Amino acid sequence: MADSKKSLAGRVVITVLGSDRSGIVAAVTSAIAERDANILDISQTILQGIFTMTMLVDLKDLETDFPALQKQLSGLGMHLGVQIQMQREEVFKYMYRL
Repeated sequence: MADSKKSLAGRVVITVLGSDRSGIVAAVTSAIAERDANILDISQTILQGIFTMTMLVDLKDLETDFPALQKQLSGLGMHLGVQIQMQREEVFKYMYRL
């Protein structure tokens, strides 16, 4: 049981929402990879010009802290004209009762 709890401790859900344009996936995934975070799962959809992407990301090898990555992604979202949010997996699951 302790191992399964430990494995969830470093996972986050990252969501991206905004008007579709080229380069969003590349920019967001590059920012994550540059910090040695690992994308475990990714889904993206474009609905009538609205881009959505959800990722499950493992932060166990993260080369910065959670707030610093959160701030970097928020700034990247402003640059790209999209909203990027990052939540710890356990908070996301609690909020949405998955």
